[in-house]
Amino acid sequence: MKFSAFSVYLKRLEAVSSRIEITKILSELFKAATRNEIGNIVNLSLGQLAPSFNSIVFNIAEKMMIQALAKAYSVSPEEILKLYKQKGDLGEVAHELSKNKDSNLTVNDVFDKFVSLAKDEGEGSVERKIEAISDLLQKMDPLSARFTARIPVGKLRLGFSDKTVIDALSWMETGSKANSAEIEKAYFVVADIAYIATLVKEHGVQGIAKKITPVINTPVLPMLAQRVKSPAEMVEKMEEVAVEPKFDGLRAQIHFSKSGVKVFTRNLNDISWMFPELGDTQKFSNATDFIIDTEAVGVDEERKQAANFQTTMTRRRKHDIDKYSTSIPIQFNVFDIMYKNGRSLMDLPYLQRREELKDLFKKNNLFLVDRFVVTKDPQVIMVEMETKLGEGLEGVMVKKLDSKYIAGRTGYRWVKLKEGEKQAAKLADTIDAVVMGFTAGKGKRAGFGLGQFLVGVVDGEQIKTTTKIGTGISDDQFKDLKVRLTKIQVKQKPGEYEVDKNLQPDFWVEPKLIVEIAADEITKSPNHTAGLALRFPRLIKFRDDKDKQSATTLTELHKLFELQKK
Repeated sequence: MKFSAFSVYLKRLEAVSSRIEITKILSELFKAATRNEIGNIVNLSLGQLAPSFNSIVFNIAEKMMIQALAKAYSVSPEEILKLYKQKGDLGEVAHELSKNKDSNLTVNDVFDKFVSLAKDEGEGSVERKIEAISDLLQKMDPLSARFTARIPVGKLRLGFSDKTVIDALSWMETGSKANSAEIEKAYFVVADIAYIATLVKEHGVQGIAKKITPVINTPVLPMLAQRVKSPAEMVEKMEEVAVEPKFDGLRAQIHFSKSGVKVFTRNLNDISWMFPELGDTQKFSNATDFIIDTEAVGVDEERKQAANFQTTMTRRRKHDIDKYSTSIPIQFNVFDIMYKNGRSLMDLPYLQRREELKDLFKKNNLFLVDRFVVTKDPQVIMVEMETKLGEGLEGVMVKKLDSKYIAGRTGYRWVKLKEGEKQAAKLADTIDAVVMGFTAGKGKRAGFGLGQFLVGVVDGEQIKTTTKIGTGISDDQFKDLKVRLTKIQVKQKPGEYEVDKNLQPDFWVEPKLIVEIAADEITKSPNHTAGLALRFPRLIKFRDDKDKQSATTLTELHKLFELQKK
């Protein structure tokens, strides 16, 4: 497919906001693509070169694109900047300045050039990137130039995600979402949507089930816990259960093979660099390869117990990681396994997966396979809960004995039971909310530049408001929050936000910061677009290990609303 033809589809996509229309256009695009290019088309449509865990990013700043446009069209950078201020879009600037009537470049040509740009590092790389983009733009027709200028600086923003791509792949085959669940199931096992699209194109939806198995170094979407208020209800829903400790740590999915070790967060980011001690994994493992689910917890050696989440997360500082790995020893509490010795274990029941964990490691201090208790007695769950709280842990996880490893928060297979924020919150659990914007501070808070911040929950592709928070926050938290929000501040409201006109903040931010919120209760709200509001919300902590894909959904908020009635 020529890139110029691909650009026509992109133009159609940016002209519509209806989810079903976007799905239909994408399905047409995918149908027109070949097996060898559909993966690249999917990635470029999403404004990326690869999933986030592959760490292949453009690193093209707007200033560099301005220089490239100036070079490509033989005008001064000052003239480009002037046009940019007028139009507010470098893509529109490129569209206006391009004089080519046609372009012979294919989608794969452009994709390969973009990948080459992304991998170009070191001395002189900035100049080489400007030269390469300039050369590419010179070969583009106006419409192709528009999107070539937008994609590398992260400005494509067509308003859809992997979920819509899954629906479009189903629509490509059936003219409906009939096969979306089957495609999504495959995506949960191998979280690379371009790879999944290639498989669907080649084998059809019915053929991918036989082709899908976990792939070392490609994350499996994690299994998540439901919320149930009482141990009695847990036993009623799940019958015989296993009770495990719940740690206040960093969810870490570890992939081990002869090629090395990779670690992924629950939102699929590669954080392998945080754990240099994993270089010793081969010495401890009795398997040739594996994928395990763990909670990485810092160890407080003075008190001989687990450190809190914020202490563990100081390891996210890339500089001096060797120093932090020494001062904050880590332990991986292993609670599940999805793959071992070349074989998927995801369809095995919980107890069989636990058997596979028994002899996975030689005795060591880095990996600890969690102890669990099997019971049908709600009182045993409560005793375990109180014991774990007494040990400084968050509570317990309760798991159905015959449950497979199924990604997402589906059915009552795993549930969590933990103490509220010092029992102040009456909800069954805290909420992981997306920060959407903030208001300027008044009085003392004028010095922070921040008074309140608006948060929401995820509803499909949209993010809907549920509360504003401005109380119960320390001065240090205000300062930290302002620094974080300034880095992601944008001029216009992101397209996925649904906000009542009376609740609009002074400043908008990209949906990149997740905060854990406690509240006394959930009430119905005519003003908040979620239809529900949090009463007396309080900031617990920043969830740097999560993104909007793993934030609380509107469906989950409704479940919490129902739980508080019991």
